[in-house]
Amino acid sequence: MKLRAISDLHLASPSNREALDELQTAPDDWLIVAGDIAERFEHIKFAFEVFERKFAKVFWVPGNHDLWAIPEERDQPALAGEARYLALVELARQYGIHTPEDPYETWNGPGGAHVVAPLFLLYDYSFRPQDIKRDDVVAWARAQNSVCADETFLDPAPWDSREDWCASRCRETELRLQEVPDGMPTILINHYPLRRDLIHIPRIPRFTPWCGTVRTEDWHQRFNAKVVVSGHLHTRRTDWRDDTRFEEVSLGYPKQWDRRLGIEAYLRDILPGE
Repeated sequence: MKLRAISDLHLASPSNREALDELQTAPDDWLIVAGDIAERFEHIKFAFEVFERKFAKVFWVPGNHDLWAIPEERDQPALAGEARYLALVELARQYGIHTPEDPYETWNGPGGAHVVAPLFLLYDYSFRPQDIKRDDVVAWARAQNSVCADETFLDPAPWDSREDWCASRCRETELRLQEVPDGMPTILINHYPLRRDLIHIPRIPRFTPWCGTVRTEDWHQRFNAKVVVSGHLHTRRTDWRDDTRFEEVSLGYPKQWDRRLGIEAYLRDILPGE
């Protein structure tokens, strides 16, 4: 019995979809899916169907690609913003998949009891140099071809901005995490890294404003996290901060992983862990 994790499956790629369908069944394992399954509901639904068949319990948090306001059919309006997120939550629930809107579950398998907490927090452009003003972020990133496509596709409606949506999500989530019993270790799951010093993307160094929020820099300590699981960066690495293990668990686009190994090789063991 294991708690395992992966993110950034990017199932718009037919080869990634094929590989996911070939994933071995693990009827005793729990799986964390830390966002960026796909841009279209049909591909996200396909993933949920696969997860339901192959794992005992599944946790999902949205990534930015999941939230892109892209029409499912030509000439049809796209679901956007919070409405899209809530529609994805309902889709996940149809397959018994746990979302950030559901009560936290407790893992009681190897490694001991841990509260498993899926989070949806977004970003607020605060992972930027101090000398760059918020209004200048996009131009600053564009100078090195690092502007995130969210600027076109991620609609924050009904919020006025992504920053406002992020602030609301952080406030709401903070209150929920404060209800976890004192002393209970947690597994925190968020698509974006909780700390800026975990971002290692030398190819696109000015992409950082779309990677999280300074609001969460100390959450691993405040909420007794033994492991923090994230994706988004496509860097697949393990880091340690203050005795907390941080796992970036992205699969990525087809050129970023070895198809011959299968997705199984890219599932990260969270518990019992190292």
